[in-house]
Amino acid sequence: MHESRDDVAVFVPGIDAPSTVACLRSLRPRGIKTIVGSETATTPGAVSRYCDEFVRLPDPAEELAAYGDALLSVARRPDVETIVPVREEDVYALARRREAFAASVATPWPSFEALRTVQDRIELFAAAERAGVAAPETALLDEWDDWNRETIVKPRYSVATPEYLGPTYDRVEVGSTAYQTPGTPPNAAAEIEARGHVPLVQERIADSREYGFFALYDRGEAVATFQHCQRRGWEYCGGPSAYRESIYLPELEADGRALLDELEWHGLAMVEFLRDPRDGRFKLMEINPRFWSSLPFTVQAGADFPFYYWQLAVDEPIPGKPTYETGLGGHLLRGELSYLHSVLTEEYPAVERPSPRRAVREVGLSLVRQPRFDYAVADDPLPFVRDGLNVLREWVGDWTADPDGELPYRADADGRVADDGDSADAPGGVTAE
Repeated sequence: MHESRDDVAVFVPGIDAPSTVACLRSLRPRGIKTIVGSETATTPGAVSRYCDEFVRLPDPAEELAAYGDALLSVARRPDVETIVPVREEDVYALARRREAFAASVATPWPSFEALRTVQDRIELFAAAERAGVAAPETALLDEWDDWNRETIVKPRYSVATPEYLGPTYDRVEVGSTAYQTPGTPPNAAAEIEARGHVPLVQERIADSREYGFFALYDRGEAVATFQHCQRRGWEYCGGPSAYRESIYLPELEADGRALLDELEWHGLAMVEFLRDPRDGRFKLMEINPRFWSSLPFTVQAGADFPFYYWQLAVDEPIPGKPTYETGLGGHLLRGELSYLHSVLTEEYPAVERPSPRRAVREVGLSLVRQPRFDYAVADDPLPFVRDGLNVLREWVGDWTADPDGELPYRADADGRVADDGDSADAPGGVTAE
């Protein structure tokens, strides 16, 4: 472990996805002070041995403007060198006021103009067409007229903001992706009213395996890339990643780079594709312009993106060409449980349900053969415990470790258990990862 430098810190928003903890586990052992901020003290990163400090923040889902103000206040701390985006609201808040943040911290994230092109899928698919990257046939809901095909209805925007939805953005839900039964048009007026905008209709690609091209760009130039194939999602039809394997496919690399080059990208990006069984081509689904939830596996495979991000932020060269090992697998254990639950209890009209026996066998064998886990690691166990308690609370009601839903202790960076006291006050491709 490197010597701590108290005058150099990174700020990581605390969320339920494992990306927060992956950043802490990468950067803290290198002597970089880590600060986690969240609207809730039950975020798993807050109890990591690699978390030096926890601060409360407004909930961006309820107070987006206040959340941006809070991030700017954090950025003005003399020890904070940069901020890490781990969700759409983070990168939106950072990009929207990029010049203000640049006065205090390094800003390895896109301009708001570039970000809007990614968070508005109409603009994104137009950029893909210019780059020669294939995409499913897509149109606005009020322009689509062929309802006899298999289609999905998905939000045009990846986050609800006033720039995208207008002044009523906080009173609507952009919604998620939904399968549309052939021959049954949706109620367009109801969809538009509920979502606060005209959503998209897209032809369904009949493959639940998602392919991810992950990259860090420096002003239009790729400095690190990674690929994985999602073998299992939270549901047997797809969804967030439960089990994935590291891969390298030249055609996936070519498509991912072509699109990000067209955007003259700067910062992080996960470019999500499905492979169309009709022609074998990769078809663009979306870009996530921030760290992805399966980040711990990316690091375990040898692509240490949190450290690359830090190096880009502080103008340190990334020595040599970053590489990673292919053929490795990694799990989110609660995702695997969710997958098995979906096999046993759920029905998706467009996807054949696996046999329960086969599903249990495949999950079990992969756990034994590829024992890599997003949260569960021997030297930092409490985030796994905290995440498990959060899941139990969600699944079985308001049950938790204590009445406030907080663990009474946290391990410090040297592995000692310390009293936490009052520190909490300081259907294929249906769901994106």
